[in-house]
Amino acid sequence: MANDYPEVQGGGSLILAWQVKNKNVLVVGGGEVAAGRIVNLLNADAKVTVVCPKDGLNDEVAYRIAQGQVSHLDRVWLPIDLEPEKNVAMVLTAVDDPEASTRIWKYCKKTKVPANIADVPPECDFYFGSVHRDGPLQIMVSTNGNGPRLAAAIRRQIGEMLPAGTGDSIKKVGMLRRKLRRVAPGKGTEDISKRMAWMSRVCDEWSTEEFNNMDEEDMEELVKGYENDVVRSFEDIRLGDTDPDVVWQFDGSFGWM
Repeated sequence: MANDYPEVQGGGSLILAWQVKNKNVLVVGGGEVAAGRIVNLLNADAKVTVVCPKDGLNDEVAYRIAQGQVSHLDRVWLPIDLEPEKNVAMVLTAVDDPEASTRIWKYCKKTKVPANIADVPPECDFYFGSVHRDGPLQIMVSTNGNGPRLAAAIRRQIGEMLPAGTGDSIKKVGMLRRKLRRVAPGKGTEDISKRMAWMSRVCDEWSTEEFNNMDEEDMEELVKGYENDVVRSFEDIRLGDTDPDVVWQFDGSFGWM
């Protein structure tokens, strides 16, 4: 009986996709590590404020500030940066001052703001992993703070294993899902379950290359089969067999002249 269930492996982290779009994030520091944190936050559409004296900014962070991509406070961190009205969703520190970092972490704990203290795993509410990005596809490799360099190497290996055009395929799947919702807009549990089951079959039966080659007309033809729970193949659609109720089977009746 016990073999029917996954084995519990303690010591891990709960890996989540944290939605920080339009949320205020405070980055303390302006060096290379801070630059990496900032670009990750901007890719997630966060509103970023950098707290760092101007002479501590590296070229990339200074560029982000000059372009208006992030706000800048030209000073060291102060407790007023976490006042409730600032509505800060998270704090990331990347400074070469362990004592200052610990003070910030303790204040974040006091104000219940999630924090990541660079290179100090015990003072982190969450970790950054090494991320492979291809359009909407994001794959994160985390070592729970044990080996960031190794995580990066593993991430590269995973990226190299993926079929070319995987990100574009996922975009097409997203477009198909939106078309399906317009065709079958029901919000009940049965409606949602039916849509999910049908989309699962499509993803199982279509290849990455076929999704890449799928166009708007192909999508329209494919969703026609939804009501009858039919998933037509890419070849079937491209051959112009437009009736989703017809299932063609070779019965050996063709003759040759």
